[in-house]
Amino acid sequence: MVEQEYILKNVKSFELKDIFDCGQCFRWNEEIDGSYTGVFKSNVINVQKKGSDVYFKGVCDNDIKTEIENYFDLNRDYEDIKKRLSKIDGNMKKSINYGKGIRILNQDLWETIISFIISANNNIPRIKGIIERLSKKYGKKITWNGKEYFTFPTAKELENVTVQEYRQLGLGFRDVRLYETTKMILNNQVNLSDLYNEPDTAKVRNQLLKLSGVGPKVADCILLFSDLKRFDVFPIDVWVRRVMNDLYIKEDDETKVSKRKIEILAKEKFGDLSGIAQQYLFYWRREITVNVIKNKKSG
Repeated sequence: MVEQEYILKNVKSFELKDIFDCGQCFRWNEEIDGSYTGVFKSNVINVQKKGSDVYFKGVCDNDIKTEIENYFDLNRDYEDIKKRLSKIDGNMKKSINYGKGIRILNQDLWETIISFIISANNNIPRIKGIIERLSKKYGKKITWNGKEYFTFPTAKELENVTVQEYRQLGLGFRDVRLYETTKMILNNQVNLSDLYNEPDTAKVRNQLLKLSGVGPKVADCILLFSDLKRFDVFPIDVWVRRVMNDLYIKEDDETKVSKRKIEILAKEKFGDLSGIAQQYLFYWRREITVNVIKNKKSG
């Protein structure tokens, strides 16, 4: 593979921190200069923003422009999406202003399934560490800029990995889940290719729920953050439950607010843009809360 470069001029709705730190991906890391370097498919790319231009540099199997346009969802009009969502209410407008540079990446379906199984009851630094160790042990090595990077292993590359070997990577209770899901995919108990051709999101969701370690929240994350790209789902975690209750439901005890109630409300308010609305709300609430905690500690 040879190094390639691509420059995106005068781009809107593209902020590196918003994209890479909003909880949708785990293989991008910030560099000292504020750029981010990540691995997706067989590509290693560094992304840097200067003014309104975005610079991509790295090694790719295919044409870098094609890879970037697909992965970063560049053919979707996020300015129009933000305009439509901002009209819903002031809360949405505030959250969009905060995370105005978010784009939902088109991540490989298989990698997204395994990554979000790993994410269950886990924190982001630990998730990233597990995925990196998994890739280093079973993926393919790519050397670029004097550093070693590793592709995410395919189901075939994980075919003979044992539960014990997964456990040694720090997976904990998720070791059995990865083992079982890999076997299910290899045995074609769930055909991932078929999922792209099914227009009914509920049916795709039901197929994903057959996989070991995939519950409703993980299934919705897979639907939203993979290249299945279903914006009509609304993944619900602690942060999303909190923000939806605080802004709209207003129960005294947020833990008693049912997921079903939140899903119905999200469908009514956000419709077929529920998933992207969720990302703006989630990112806004989580980042503000984290910043408040940091300021209290430093004060």
